[in-house]
This record gives sequence, C-alpha cells and structure tokens, in this order.
Amino acid sequence: MQFRDLVKQYNVLKPEIDKAMIDTAASGGYIMGKAVKELEASLAEYVGVKHCISCANGTDALTLALKAWNIGPGDAVFVPDFTFFASAEVISLEGATPVFVDVDTDTFNMDTHSLKVAIEKTREEGKLTPKVIITVDLFGLPANYVEIRKIADKNNLLILEDGAQGFGGELNGKRACSFGDISTTSFFPAKPLGCYGDGGAVFTDNSEWAAIIDSLRVHGKGSFKYDNVRIGVNSRLDTLQAAILLVKFDAFKKYEVADINKAAVLYTKKLSGVVKTPIIPEGYYSSWAQYTITLENREQRDELQTFLKEHGIPTMVYYPKPMHEQTAYKDLNYPVGSCPTTENLCGTVLSLPIHPYIEESDIELVCGKIKEFFGKA
Repeated sequence: MQFRDLVKQYNVLKPEIDKAMIDTAASGGYIMGKAVKELEASLAEYVGVKHCISCANGTDALTLALKAWNIGPGDAVFVPDFTFFASAEVISLEGATPVFVDVDTDTFNMDTHSLKVAIEKTREEGKLTPKVIITVDLFGLPANYVEIRKIADKNNLLILEDGAQGFGGELNGKRACSFGDISTTSFFPAKPLGCYGDGGAVFTDNSEWAAIIDSLRVHGKGSFKYDNVRIGVNSRLDTLQAAILLVKFDAFKKYEVADINKAAVLYTKKLSGVVKTPIIPEGYYSSWAQYTITLENREQRDELQTFLKEHGIPTMVYYPKPMHEQTAYKDLNYPVGSCPTTENLCGTVLSLPIHPYIEESDIELVCGKIKEFFGKA
C-alpha cells in the first residue's frame, strides 16, 4: 500500500502524459514554452482570478509575493505555528520576522482569536510593524477567510494565502488560491495537483503585483530578458512540468477531487466513534492533501503508527514539531505553551493513506487495523 500512490495515477494517465512529455521534447521549447502560458490561463480561470504566474516551486511562490510587497527588516508577518517550515522560512529570508499564531483544534488552520492577540501584542511591543498574514490551507481545507479578512482589513494587513495543500478546496463556493490579496500553491508531486518535479504558482487580481512577480521570476526583467529593472530570481516553471500538469489538471477537475472526497467520507464513516476524524465545517470543501486523525496522546499515536507499519500500512506525522520550537527560531525565545493547541497536535496527529485512486479495500484494511488496535474489530 502506498501513502499517496503517484505510480497508480501515472498508469491511469500514461498515454496522455507520455504524449505530453514526448511532444515537449520534440518542441525544443523547454523553458517558458507554450504549455506554460496555457497552464497559467487554465489555472487562473479555475481559481477565479485575473492572473496566474507560474514559478519553480511553492516556496518561491511565497517569496515572490513578499518581494512584490517589499516586505523586509522590521516587518512582522503572522503565520500558523502548525505548518511546514517553508511558510515561515520565506519571511526570514526577506529579513522580516515571523510571529507564530496558534491553530484551531478541529480544522488545524489559523485560530482567529490567537491571531487577534498576536497582532495586538506586536503593536503594543512596538518593535515590529505588522504587515502580512500568511494563512495556510492545511491538509486541503481553506482557512477561516470570513473572519481573517475582517481582521486583516481592520488592521490594514495584507493576506498571503499559502494554498500549497489547499488547491481544489472551497469555501462558500469560492475556490482556494482566490482568498488572499496574493495566493500561492505548490506542484510538488504529492500535493493535490502535483507535477513530476518541483513547481509552483502565484495568483492575484492585482495587475501591478502580477507584473512585478512576472519580472521577479526572470531575474527582474523589464521589456525583455536582458533589460533588468530590479533584482530578481531565477524561478521559472519548466515546459515539461507544465505539459504534465495540463494532463493531470484535466483529471483533477473531472474526477480526482470528487474521488478523494469519496475516500475521505468512507474513512470518516468507518472510523466514527473510534478516533477523532477530520472536521469539515459547513460551507467548506476539502481537497484532502492529507486525511489526519487525532489520538489522545503521543504514546497512543506512536503505538498506533508502529502497529500499522507492522501490518504494511504507511502513515505520516504532519507535523512532529511546532514552528516556534524549530532550532532555526530558537532566538525568537518562544516559551513552552506559547501555542498550546499546536504543541498538543504535534504529539497526537497521524495522517492515513489517501489519494484519488485508493481502493475501497485498502480503506477497509486501514480502518480494520485501527479498530483492531483499539479492540473494536
């Protein structure tokens, strides 16, 4: 059993993907070729924004957004404590300071009360200027943008949506990667929509920011690539990856998001009353980057993970360590208990195998073994 079976997906899409790769090889247009522009237009239409600018990876996508806003030293950027390191790393790379915010125990996304407290505390201390909220659509579920937008507007803050795991998710009929002033996603292979290497994209309705990001991704180009009007980076999406993504995106829209939701519903039905299953609030739709259960304590979680491994069932812990406890951020001096929900989740969450091509028999096996572990077979 695979945690996220990309080989099975390839075998299903093999004729189309093989043709796309061969056509790209024969075209000679390996960097910023025709498929890149076609993909950007398709993604923008799907998300519901004016502009999509592809780039080399999801981390660069976040970086390009912060650069477009001139975020730097002395600026405070609020980010969830329960996320992948890149969500905060990009802040530090620009010389700004991450301010870690606790998350909601049910959705795993940024807790709005904790956000309000963090903003007020930062203003009172007076050392940093609040500038940006980086939201993370964790495990496929959009953050609480109804409340976060109110907080952002009240405090004159920009929202940068990290939709690396959320692409395909929805809130009140609006798609992920459309909620931020700038939004981003990742095409890392294991993401809801992934390529066969690294890739990313930036989304926005702001034409001025889109033009700056388009310039930044190609060494700060002006009217042409040897006219450099600003200091930029080298962050272009390869044509080969774009061609692969066009094939996978078609399947993603037609059936993959629906099928992975069917798998999640089956998991929840079979595990109800056994463990705490993911909670999807009313009005939300997840793209299920992960299906994450919550155990009672670290010992129980670790024992269950070991038990499942012994029976050939792969699981993952996303994430075993809060951001504020990372060695790279020890100088920020966050005390133990700074983000209690995050600290608890890091010791109790466990993600189970899920993908659009998972067999019902595999879900039956996973749930059966979990019930066996708890003596409820």
